[in-house]
Amino acid sequence: MAFDFAKFSEQFDNLELDNIGEWPIAAKVVLTIFTAIVVSAFSYMLLVSDKLDTLDRIRAEEQTLKQEYAAKYHVAANLELFQQQMVEAEDIFANQLRSLPESHETPGLLDDITFVGTTSGLDFVKLNWQPEIVKEIYIELPIDIEVIGAYHEFGGFVSKIAGLPRIVTLHDFTIDIAQVSTETLNLKLQAKTYRYQEASQ
Repeated sequence: MAFDFAKFSEQFDNLELDNIGEWPIAAKVVLTIFTAIVVSAFSYMLLVSDKLDTLDRIRAEEQTLKQEYAAKYHVAANLELFQQQMVEAEDIFANQLRSLPESHETPGLLDDITFVGTTSGLDFVKLNWQPEIVKEIYIELPIDIEVIGAYHEFGGFVSKIAGLPRIVTLHDFTIDIAQVSTETLNLKLQAKTYRYQEASQ
């Protein structure tokens, strides 16, 4: 049985909205389907779309919370280990602080450097404190040093400086031939020691 499209389309002729109850069944079915599609589309845009965005946001928050939970669980599960590491870190920090000279010890540091230099066979030309440099949690105490001697004596001097009980770092090395002799060298450098900020308050 062939479908008669002409007869089917006649059912849609002369339709009036005021008289929907009298429409043929095919027209009513088409209108019902169209209305359902429009209502579904508006319902999705007005109700479901925002909910989907909220769902995506909540899922992202869920992942973040899971990661935070995993990190906190790891800390809680290893709390004793972390506490032990904290105690060890505090001990190391306290030992490092003890390696920094107090205010009353800084003049003695010049004596130590002088002793190290003379026992290494060097002659001092200059050994002067420079202005303090205040950093965030410590104070930098630079010392300008100029000595005369042989190259291998410089090595011994630097090695003995590193062996001092107080923290001293060496910077800005300059080595030239001394004016007194071509076999003698002139070494200029800057030594720095450090003092914890609270120790000066």
